[in-house]
Amino acid sequence: MTEVLSFDRAAIAAGRDRFFAPVGKRPVIMGIVNVTPDSFSDGGLFAAPEAALAQAKKLAAEGADIVDVGAESTRPGHTPVPPDEEWARLEPLLAALVAEAGVPVSVDTYKSITARRALAVGVAIVNDIWGLQRDPDMAPAVAEAGAGVVVMHNRETTDPEIDIVSDMLRFFERSLEIARRAGVSDAHVALDPGIGFGKSRQQNYDALRAAPKLLTLGFPLLIGVSRKSIFKGLPDGLMEGRLVGTLAANLIAAGDGAQMFRVHDVAEHRAAFEVFSALRAAPAKG
Repeated sequence: MTEVLSFDRAAIAAGRDRFFAPVGKRPVIMGIVNVTPDSFSDGGLFAAPEAALAQAKKLAAEGADIVDVGAESTRPGHTPVPPDEEWARLEPLLAALVAEAGVPVSVDTYKSITARRALAVGVAIVNDIWGLQRDPDMAPAVAEAGAGVVVMHNRETTDPEIDIVSDMLRFFERSLEIARRAGVSDAHVALDPGIGFGKSRQQNYDALRAAPKLLTLGFPLLIGVSRKSIFKGLPDGLMEGRLVGTLAANLIAAGDGAQMFRVHDVAEHRAAFEVFSALRAAPAKG
């Protein structure tokens, strides 16, 4: 039996537009809440709905512009989660989160049924790690609800020999065609180079350096490097989870024109971006 779901398009549009509104004015911060037992960084910490809601409120208070909730770990070697299990993790949390977080909410999923269920409770953005190309009903679901979407580059396998930037450009052109054909407005799309997904370490660095070229497509660029394995071996200092490497990479990406950043450590990034913005705005002397 097909689920019959309805969407509050006005509320979704308000959250969607609030997410995109700061683009071009200041860096936009997407705070991460994983309700998974096996995420690489914080698996199990926020699996309980009360803990996840408290964490989301904390990130919003620290300056997150949106809270991104995921219920399936997509780290290398992860075990896929069936849609009903994914939704069982999300359902106890999402309605309260939409009502109480104080910022828009996005859902990190590549399954259209999960996205539809989340949109029906007021989530405003779908964050799809397969860029609308894994589930053929994803783009229509986004369009029907009037939501925004983050289109991420991904690959089934890693091939160190390919030109990863050219591959990303081709991938994004396909995703954008899918979005447009379904009726998703260009104004409601952001692109994510997919750091750590289907790329060698060198290709991850190449993808990070490609921000200026990717921006020629005309869409905001979201960077998701928070605590990822590309920073293994770099000094962590006393901070959890490769924070120094994450901050450095995100500031370089911001200097190259990236506008959105998906992070675990919101307060530290808000402070760093305030300094970044102040220095960029300060008039030069001499």
